[in-house]
Amino acid sequence: MTLELHADPIDLTAALVDIPSVSEDESRIADEVEQALREQTTGFEIIRSGNAVLARTNRGLASRVMLAGHLDTVPIADNVPSRREHDSAEGDILHGCGTVDMKSGDAVFLHLAATIDNPAHDLTLVFYDCEEIAAARNGLGRIERELPEWLAADVAILGEPSGGFIEAGCQGTLRVRLTASGTRAHSARSWLGDNAIHKFGAVLNRLAAYRARTVDIDGCVYREGLQAVRISGGVAGNVVPDAAELDVNFRFAPDRNVDEAVEHVREVVEGLDLGFEVTDSSPGALPGLNRPAAAALIEAAGGQFRAKYGWTDVSRFSALGIPAVNYGPGDPNLAHKRDERVPVEQITHVTQVLRSYLTAG
Repeated sequence: MTLELHADPIDLTAALVDIPSVSEDESRIADEVEQALREQTTGFEIIRSGNAVLARTNRGLASRVMLAGHLDTVPIADNVPSRREHDSAEGDILHGCGTVDMKSGDAVFLHLAATIDNPAHDLTLVFYDCEEIAAARNGLGRIERELPEWLAADVAILGEPSGGFIEAGCQGTLRVRLTASGTRAHSARSWLGDNAIHKFGAVLNRLAAYRARTVDIDGCVYREGLQAVRISGGVAGNVVPDAAELDVNFRFAPDRNVDEAVEHVREVVEGLDLGFEVTDSSPGALPGLNRPAAAALIEAAGGQFRAKYGWTDVSRFSALGIPAVNYGPGDPNLAHKRDERVPVEQITHVTQVLRSYLTAG
């Protein structure tokens, strides 16, 4: 066994990073986490679901807090095992795949499960698999389908990197594929053709001029964005293209649902002779910071909170009616990078804040 849950969570983070766990190859890390929880914690019911490990207390307390984190990482980029070094600007830094996304968050949760004797809330811990790949493979979705009773809580904390700030809720995301058709011709006789790519000129102008909406929800300001993210078309260097595609991504505030987001994009492209197909969508998550359990967490963090830009699994909890926040060490801009790294002070800080929150009467 390589995981010592009572150790400093900085060292525990390094131990987790040193266990390779690329998506769909999490069996070893799940085995280690399960064994450590069974041997080093008390008062937890512990079960296994595929390569996910779930644990919960049943003390009959007035509220339940869920701590959830994924065990998988993106493919390793010559950044395992971990290494620790001192940086004159950032202080002590832990490098390695998963240090940010999100084994430091997992380490904090595991350490707290082993070292808090009298929590103020019943606790549920969910360490799941396959978060970094297609949503259909996400272990949290499998748990929701097969073990829904394990996802009941008054507030959920997802250990995604947030730089030590509480990032509440998340944006929704929508991808739409616009298609244009024309008539193929030799480019030397272009008047005989109808250029499909040129038909995107009007919509690209609209997207370039688009002014993003900002929305304040529970003190969190969400800014929307509508962007062209991919364009394709063309047959050869001397052919007028007869077909083209443009992918548009809409990141929308959580006060809109998916249907409303789709309708908004339709309004933006209204009047243009283009095909319209929704290729992917995920709803956002409202912050829910007015709920008592969430408000207490904000207080424990010294009032430091902000909106989450991007989509995370807090959306799944929001859909279940559970207020959820992202809270973990690490700069999310460093996630998935070859030089992924976390200042160790952030690991210590997040541990202290959550310990205060989970033990406050």
